[in-house]
Amino acid sequence: MQRINEDIKTGRLKQMYLLYGEEAYLRKQYKDRLRHALAADGDTMNCSYFEGKDISVGAVVDLAETMPFLAERRVIVIENSNLFKAGGEKMAEYLADPAESAYFVFVEKEVDKRSKLFKTVSAKGTAAEFAVQNEGTLKKWILGMIKKENKQITEQSLNYFLEKTGTDMENIHKELEKLLCYCMDKEVIAKQDIEEICTKRVSSHIFDMVNAIADRQQKKALELYYELLALKEPAMRILFLIARQFNMLLQVKELKGKGYDNKTIGGKVGLQPFIAGKYVTQAGKFRGSDLRNALEACVEAEEAVKTGRMNDVMSVELLIVRYSR
Repeated sequence: MQRINEDIKTGRLKQMYLLYGEEAYLRKQYKDRLRHALAADGDTMNCSYFEGKDISVGAVVDLAETMPFLAERRVIVIENSNLFKAGGEKMAEYLADPAESAYFVFVEKEVDKRSKLFKTVSAKGTAAEFAVQNEGTLKKWILGMIKKENKQITEQSLNYFLEKTGTDMENIHKELEKLLCYCMDKEVIAKQDIEEICTKRVSSHIFDMVNAIADRQQKKALELYYELLALKEPAMRILFLIARQFNMLLQVKELKGKGYDNKTIGGKVGLQPFIAGKYVTQAGKFRGSDLRNALEACVEAEEAVKTGRMNDVMSVELLIVRYSR
């Protein structure tokens, strides 16, 4: 990211850039920044966009070889092409010696770093990875936006906000905009404000549902299930998420049993440190055998639906009732 920022700042732009990784928000931000740096706003004649796995490399090459019209560069943006995983050899061959006026911005979620295309772009241009950001980076980013609006937030409330939004930067940005508008006349953003205005993720519903099951709060667990159904979440997707939660808790419990601390556990199972502690606490409410049995029950519930022995909504409801008894 720093290298791209420096290129844009100095105007010494490379002929090819690859933006890749899990964090879609950052990929989009830097795609737009490069697009604006490489071509004038509104210049649709010299800036072309291709998307999808059915892109014709031949057509792209033909376009790249066409001289730009009253401009210095012909800019080609290629997104979600899968060329960095398969079928990118022809593109790599062209990029080894492209037309001097052709500039490329590739945007991909996943790449194969062993591919010829990845190696070519890395050698002749810049390949920047945009991974899911860590807790510290996200907090710094959020606090920067809050400070810009002359507002404050406590560490506890900030943690609660992240629990609500998750680590997806697009979702964080959207929810923070709502929160700042809601708190327009307030100097300090409180936990209650976050509770009132921020949308609860489905994964948070599932976490709370499993917590209610662990605490034998059957009514609460069922209410959360009905809320998800009212939000048009399919019963089988809810079942999948419940199974995933039980599986995560089993992994967490086994790692805790081996003496790992919360931060290490989070790293091993893909949870941010501020979330890992909650999973450790929830896992402690179950015996390992209970979690294994619950996972088996999820498989049985899915089979009952697929074989027509039970409808999907009832199948999940009975599972919740069984384990929250």
